[in-house]
Amino acid sequence: MALWGGRFSNKPTDAVFALSQSISFDWRLAPYDLRSSLTHLVVLENAELLSKDDAQKIRKALKELMADVSSGKFLPVNEDEDVHSALERGLTEKLGSLGGSLRAGRSRNDQVTTDLRLFTIDHMMILAHQLTELIEVILNKASEYVNDAAPGFTHIQHAQPISFGHEIAKHAHAFARDVDRIDDWLLRSSVSSLGAGALSGSSLKLDPVFAAKNLGFERSFENSIDAVSDRDYVAEALFITSLIGVHLSRIGEEWTLLGSTEFSWATIADEYSTGSSIMPQKKNPDMAELARGKTGRLVGNLVSVLTMLKGLPFAYNRDLQEDKEPLFDSLDTLALVIPAISGMIATTDFDREKMKMSAPTGFSLATEIADYLVRKNVPFAEAHEAAGACVALCEKHSCQLHELTDQQFLDIHPALESSVRGVLTVEGAIASRTTAGGTAPSQVVVQISAAMKKTLDQRKEIASKMKAFSEMMGA
Repeated sequence: MALWGGRFSNKPTDAVFALSQSISFDWRLAPYDLRSSLTHLVVLENAELLSKDDAQKIRKALKELMADVSSGKFLPVNEDEDVHSALERGLTEKLGSLGGSLRAGRSRNDQVTTDLRLFTIDHMMILAHQLTELIEVILNKASEYVNDAAPGFTHIQHAQPISFGHEIAKHAHAFARDVDRIDDWLLRSSVSSLGAGALSGSSLKLDPVFAAKNLGFERSFENSIDAVSDRDYVAEALFITSLIGVHLSRIGEEWTLLGSTEFSWATIADEYSTGSSIMPQKKNPDMAELARGKTGRLVGNLVSVLTMLKGLPFAYNRDLQEDKEPLFDSLDTLALVIPAISGMIATTDFDREKMKMSAPTGFSLATEIADYLVRKNVPFAEAHEAAGACVALCEKHSCQLHELTDQQFLDIHPALESSVRGVLTVEGAIASRTTAGGTAPSQVVVQISAAMKKTLDQRKEIASKMKAFSEMMGA
């Protein structure tokens, strides 16, 4: 059912209709469109633009249509242009011409962005909840390895010994920032566009502020032109999903490396691995690789929408129809990836002994020599040179730092007394990093506990918002 056409002599060609049609992807906005229609109905009734009797008939039909859409009894047909025309068809099938009354004071321009905001708010809260579950999995896994030594890396080269629990826990902090970003996004994006009309508001006595409150938004629009053309909330949501994808990709990269034969640190559970169609011995980390690969898709969706938005003049343009598919795809992609990665992390085992044996290799304790000298009031630049000279001597004689003789240490620097050997242990090096946020197990335990508390608090807050949103949708 078309929502326009009175001034046209001819119908669109099949090619034009096929290009214009969006029902194939925007049907998922139906529950949100129906809920905003209930609010608009109240606005029209309060403005005495509909009699109470007619309003009651429309309200009853809308609620019946909600149930029909939810059950799958009412579905779009090929002749429907979009979700709005499909639902108006459903109303007119129940009410006759009265079903078209809700179009008064409302345009698809303000209608669609109101629906899309509601949809995105709903699904971003679901995403935030999924992230808190992922964070908890990461922190629980990190807790298992707090007291296990491993080499830390920079440039994928051995750097300094660390607590492997500290290494795992770093991912939780990245996702915690993503949850914070969603929380900020929710506040900034909670703006109702209902009542903006096509672009200029309405000459009818509508109440956009009431509509905003009734739909659970924090506030109503301040500029009707901006209200129908703004898709910042879509672009920002896509940035957040892209960054989540980047954080998932980093896990995928690390798990792929750590599970390789060369590392052999990680054993990924069979349930989260796949095999080869030709090589029977293969056990591939496909979940990790897919998390890495899907990130390109997420980033591409962001770029797609930003590119679409960059040249749009004035108010609404049909280009804005291209906002939905990238958004839907990104949210759907993360809904697939996050549970798989959560399960992969939860069931991965790490080889404690192998990591411990690797911890001192690559002269990773060299910084301990420099710090030892600094504690003896040697300027760090001089201490750095001395530690580097120790490494060079070890490379020349094919030995490790602790294998240098007392005389060799003294020859390199007079302050390198035999007590320097006391700092040349992996356990000592890790335990000494007690500064806030450091890798000492005593600190890592504190960090994990604080992060877990924050995550559980975030989950409670998100659950409260989700409950309020669900109650609003069911009104």
